[in-house]
Amino acid sequence: MRPTHIEDYLMSLHSGQWFGWSDSKNKVYENLILISTIFDSESNSMISNPYSKPTEQECIDGLAQLQADYDQAIIDKEARKASAKSKLEALGLTTEEIKEAFGI
Repeated sequence: MRPTHIEDYLMSLHSGQWFGWSDSKNKVYENLILISTIFDSESNSMISNPYSKPTEQECIDGLAQLQADYDQAIIDKEARKASAKSKLEALGLTTEEIKEAFGI
């Protein structure tokens, strides 16, 4: 699924619940908060949150990069399909045979 919200970017930064929203119905940067304590799997205990709040611009840029990466992955996948199809056609398979065998 294509990233659509700064929350997608925030979740890509660190694992676990290290951030939250002061208003969960209005998830905008102004309502972004850091959770004071988080679970540390190494010590199997709660620790003070070691992470800092990214700037709004970092969130905007990070989301844009995630979206660009996602879009590029789709483009690359389609290019690989087209390449595979043309290679199979060059080997003598018909379009119908390719579609039946591989769905491309």
